[in-house]
Amino acid sequence: MFTHTQELRDRVSAKQKELESRLAKARAAGRMHGRESIEQLQRRLNHLSEIVADGWNQISETTAAKLNAWLGADEDTEDA
Repeated sequence: MFTHTQELRDRVSAKQKELESRLAKARAAGRMHGRESIEQLQRRLNHLSEIVADGWNQISETTAAKLNAWLGADEDTEDA
């Protein structure tokens, strides 16, 4: 059975891959104005690592809320 935790993990994984791709493209471009973007993307990925530092085996409601907030935060900064 597909659980909410599995669905959340899939959404987080997809967003993580998207951010990693954007980070790689920004680094490859190497433009000065992209430096802020690179740092912002790296901070977002680091924040994700902090949230799931204990792994996915037992995600608490608090951690799930943090992950959902992390997913939603990118919607506010996508055009940055």
